Amino acid sequence: MKRIILVAVIAGLSGCAYLAEFLKGAQGAGLFNQPTFTFKTANLEHITLGGLDLDTVWELNNPNNVGISLASIDYALFIEDKQVVAGQPQNGLQIGANGASNLHFPANIKFQDVAQVVETFLTKDRAKWKAEGSIGVQTPIGVIKLPMSKEDTFEVPKIPAVQFQNPKVTNINLTGATIEFPMQVTSKNTYAIPLGVISGNLAIAGSNVGTVSTPALGDVTGTKVVSVPVTVNFISAAGAVVNAVRGGNAQVTFNAQMQSGAQQVPIKVDQMLSFVK
Repeated sequence: MKRIILVAVIAGLSGCAYLAEFLKGAQGAGLFNQPTFTFKTANLEHITLGGLDLDTVWELNNPNNVGISLASIDYALFIEDKQVVAGQPQNGLQIGANGASNLHFPANIKFQDVAQVVETFLTKDRAKWKAEGSIGVQTPIGVIKLPMSKEDTFEVPKIPAVQFQNPKVTNINLTGATIEFPMQVTSKNTYAIPLGVISGNLAIAGSNVGTVSTPALGDVTGTKVVSVPVTVNFISAAGAVVNAVRGGNAQVTFNAQMQSGAQQVPIKVDQMLSFVK
């Protein structure tokens, strides 16, 4: 009863000096222990070549026999020293007596907001992030400010490597041929990257044979091979193309765009290939 009366009286006092003096005295007397606020982890989610979600997670611990609540939040998140918009928990969150709660601060990061050229950003191995600010916790003795500060890095998603394997001529007649181009897509990341279609212009021996597209590739880890069929019309094709298709070698160039989420990144493949039957 004495503890309850003492807390009620002091809660009516105004001014930081009174609060600080009481908190110091209350802690010394074992009446109230200051809550703690610590960083736990940072989670990467929904990763594409255009951006990702970064969720920083913090733990608010209440070591007292009375509940507390979240009264105010001042949070800022920076990626490569540029501030980005981040979400935050709602004020009023309750933490019970001798309890703890995780607070999430999610941010959707678009690489185009961080770097002028997305493809240049994607050549980095890691990018740095920094979180700073404070939260205010409503306690029986008033609002207590708890600071937050953390710096770290995250793995930047890399553009997968694309190359052709030797194409196979599956059907040939007097007027043309169908060629299967096996396209090898190799991820450079430790996590899966969702890829859509890869579409662009294909040239054989310097002669454009048309626009080709892969199906949507889905989540890519390691290496994935997809076969892209191409129809060559001998009437309109250059002689070098016809010779290559009939069992020779030729330089194959593919200028394309790779889709990942809402982002398109340029892809260029330039290889000397052997056409096999």
